[in-house]
Amino acid sequence: AGVVYTLRVQLIGGPDIDTASHTGGFSMRVSAGTLSAADGFESMVQNWEDDSATLTHTDAGSKTEDRSWLIVWTAPSTDEGVVTFWLAGNSVNGDLANSGLDRWNRLAASVDGGEDDGRTRTVFSGDGGIEPPAPVSHGVDIHLMGAGLWAHWLGLLGFAAVIIVLLFCGLFLRYGFSRHYAGRSNLLRLRIKHLRRGDQL
Repeated sequence: AGVVYTLRVQLIGGPDIDTASHTGGFSMRVSAGTLSAADGFESMVQNWEDDSATLTHTDAGSKTEDRSWLIVWTAPSTDEGVVTFWLAGNSVNGDLANSGLDRWNRLAASVDGGEDDGRTRTVFSGDGGIEPPAPVSHGVDIHLMGAGLWAHWLGLLGFAAVIIVLLFCGLFLRYGFSRHYAGRSNLLRLRIKHLRRGDQL
């Protein structure tokens, strides 16, 4: 009772995301407890008409990159039995018009009171055949930075040159002519022993 849970609401599928305009939104209600924004999402979700049992997106929250929002549900201080969540969401193309390109869905889910087992529960509405969106990439293609294909080959040649030098140094140290190198071969040790005894090689 009174425990705080962080929940993620996410819409998957629908039109391509255009962050220059609206991408989607949601409306949520809970039968017991309170709903609020998670840390970092205070400007993206809000209670509808100051009702702590409801939550919806703000104008800024309708322009998310992945159509997802982090929210907080605070369980009631007393055991209320079964608690039901109602959620409706829609993903849009941002043209500010109702069209066949927009998609929407809704779900209802219930949780029982009792001890928290620590497991994460995922509830979804739909046929489950929609691929999750690819993560937003913030990298820069190396070709866009002015590095052509020849630069890649130069890098590979430089790496190969370093490997060759290391191999040469290793072979030279192992099979070199220094008598004081502890890593020389057994054959070299045998030849040095013969020389000390005056044998001819």
